[in-house]
Amino acid sequence: MPEENYKWLRKKLILTFEELTRLVSLFQQLGVEKLRLTGGEPLVRKDLPVLVRQLSELGLKEIALTTNGVLLKRHATELFEAGLSRVTVSLDALEPELFKKMAQRDDLDKVLEGLRSVAHTEGLKMDTVMVNGLNDHQMFPLLDLAGEVGAEVRFIEYMDVGGATNWSSDMVLSEEQMLERIRDKFGSVEALGGRGSAPAQRFCLPGGQVFGIIASTTKPFCRSCDRARVTADGQLLTCLYSRVGTDLRRWLRGGLEDREIVSRLASLWGMREDRGAEKRLFLEQRGPLADAEELQENLHLEMHTRGG
Repeated sequence: MPEENYKWLRKKLILTFEELTRLVSLFQQLGVEKLRLTGGEPLVRKDLPVLVRQLSELGLKEIALTTNGVLLKRHATELFEAGLSRVTVSLDALEPELFKKMAQRDDLDKVLEGLRSVAHTEGLKMDTVMVNGLNDHQMFPLLDLAGEVGAEVRFIEYMDVGGATNWSSDMVLSEEQMLERIRDKFGSVEALGGRGSAPAQRFCLPGGQVFGIIASTTKPFCRSCDRARVTADGQLLTCLYSRVGTDLRRWLRGGLEDREIVSRLASLWGMREDRGAEKRLFLEQRGPLADAEELQENLHLEMHTRGG
């Protein structure tokens, strides 16, 4: 979660629905077929179903949503009717006090209501950041909940980005450690093929339940990454560890024609050499990506502003 005293982007800088839709249509010309609305928390964006409907009219293969689940029950039906394909709910703990500590809000009941309101929908996922010594004991209860609601839970190694200003390597529960614990309980785990460029390696338990692990800290997947992130105010980030982005809002509002923007996007993507996670893996002394002071100066280093 962000530092306690954090800043928000100014409203006039946020891209309009029309600008977002235009931008997505330009990315489509370069081969983009799947889109995820993420955060921060996308459900606080007013009239989000309107944006989803506009995006669905572009003919994308998939429009996914990652949410903390607090407002999901209220909006789920309208979002799916507008064209949303699937949902991922971020949930790090099922113990009320631990949830409150990690999420900085006392909304566990609302999150669970939201999750159950979309239970057994196609492609439903749960994302859990595992922090060694904090919520690692929640792994099996979360697996049980995922089975109950028909979701595929993905355990994510704790990353040194955004507001993780107290991050240290001993707080990382690695993929290897997770699998060791799961094997101790279930006996065997089968790794599934067909990962491609997906961030998660998927596994199957003896009973058939599938889960995933995103080992972005100890086993970076930079070389297979095919994802770009556009923040709510139009900054293009080609790596989650990028300290600076490219200001697409200036292009959109500066009168550039579509073909010129497409050409510039293609050039940017063709020149990318991002290896953020790989480079940090080999640091002799690895700490947080940014401290609290730098986060105050560079808003786009915070995950709540990197949402797009």
